[in-house]
Amino acid sequence: MTAEQIVLVGGLWLDASAWNDVVSDLETAVPVSLPVDRGTTLDDQVDAVLAVVDAAPGKSVVVGHSAASSLAWIVADRRPGKVAKVVLIGGFPNADGENYSPSFPIVDGLMPFPGWEPFEGPDSADLDASARQAFEASAVAVPEPVAKAVVRLSDERRYDVPLELICPEFSPAEVREWIAEGALPELVKAKHVELVDIDSGHWPMLTRPAELAALLKKTTNQ
Repeated sequence: MTAEQIVLVGGLWLDASAWNDVVSDLETAVPVSLPVDRGTTLDDQVDAVLAVVDAAPGKSVVVGHSAASSLAWIVADRRPGKVAKVVLIGGFPNADGENYSPSFPIVDGLMPFPGWEPFEGPDSADLDASARQAFEASAVAVPEPVAKAVVRLSDERRYDVPLELICPEFSPAEVREWIAEGALPELVKAKHVELVDIDSGHWPMLTRPAELAALLKKTTNQ
């Protein structure tokens, strides 16, 4: 049986190289290089992922990390027949009309990495000093039109696409509570939701790449 293509989309400030140690353990993974020029829009980034999904002969598993959980979900909304599953890592899909990303300071049309203060605690506890320095050195500023974008969703067939949420700095039990409270409306409406735990901070592709790759293998035919 042919393995499904795994399309990897990093969250804010990450480029495709963030997945290097994960890709080495997977057969058909494609890390997407999102456009990040100053004038890039969220639609431009969605189009970059759609190009990879559309080029595959079969269906793809689309993996979105953090804020890119919404990007992955938008791809499922645009191509419900081409997406076998959406895997979210440490993030949740925003509903139609919600802002794409958290608000951090914009500098000259870009949203640079704001430093570690907003992420102190469980998010970054497993990143040592050298890992933090490497993250900062490779961080890619987010274009303002992406950072301030409004999510648009229109095809309810997305709710038929299986969804898996990998839980790093929060637990599956916490997510179940948030779903029960109605705090995650897209997950409430999704018909097939699986919650999976991973013992890591917010960036498991950097701190637990082998474990993350193993989880992604389980969700495909690899």
